[in-house]
Amino acid sequence: MKALRTVTGAVVIAALLLTIALAIYALGKSRPQDLPWTDLDLGQPVGLFTGRKLAGLTEDFPACRASLDKAGVRYTALPPRREDEQCGYADAVRLTAGGSRRIGFAPRDLGVACPVAAALAVWEWEAVQPAARRHFGQRVTEIEHFGSYNCRRTYNREGASWSEHATADAVDISAFRLEDGTRITIVGDWAEKGSKAHFLRDVRNDACGVFATVLSPDYNDAHRDHLHLDQASRGEMGWRVCR
Repeated sequence: MKALRTVTGAVVIAALLLTIALAIYALGKSRPQDLPWTDLDLGQPVGLFTGRKLAGLTEDFPACRASLDKAGVRYTALPPRREDEQCGYADAVRLTAGGSRRIGFAPRDLGVACPVAAALAVWEWEAVQPAARRHFGQRVTEIEHFGSYNCRRTYNREGASWSEHATADAVDISAFRLEDGTRITIVGDWAEKGSKAHFLRDVRNDACGVFATVLSPDYNDAHRDHLHLDQASRGEMGWRVCR
């Protein structure tokens, strides 16, 4: 019994020291998102706990909107929608270009659950634009998509689980357009060699730090023409897919 108490005490002390060391590192490097107890700030670099904090917004629409407001993201809150027990949303917003988030979406009527909007903002700032500058020396001005809300089951298969699209907690990204008009598409450039393919893989990989699920052509043929990005609430508990 005494040995067990000794081991337990040692574990507690080690955990405490690790927590203190992590806090000193994060604060010293100005990386508050590396700490689990700091508030989410969409303007901060992606940290160890950014993804979990974003997923946590699925249960707190006011906090999500406050995060968008603080970061200067322009949006319009959409009225709640309910088709049946499985389909609908109560926390959707429509993103608009301008403010701190200057990028546009095509089609322009992109309405998504607020946590997806927050993750898209971070993804643009911390992944998409840096990758575009790195590979092409210019910024992305527009992101093309296949939409978000769709009352359906996964892969439209009868009896399958309900898709995250059924609650607007997912968005399918199909292409990017650069300042000079160059268009980079998932279906046309993913399998090619060169800067376009490298750019697409970079933005896919970095999306994994802010979305609960990221699926690309590497996952299966159903995703050959888009990146599926979702912010399922189960991601808050650590269930993540990045492929």
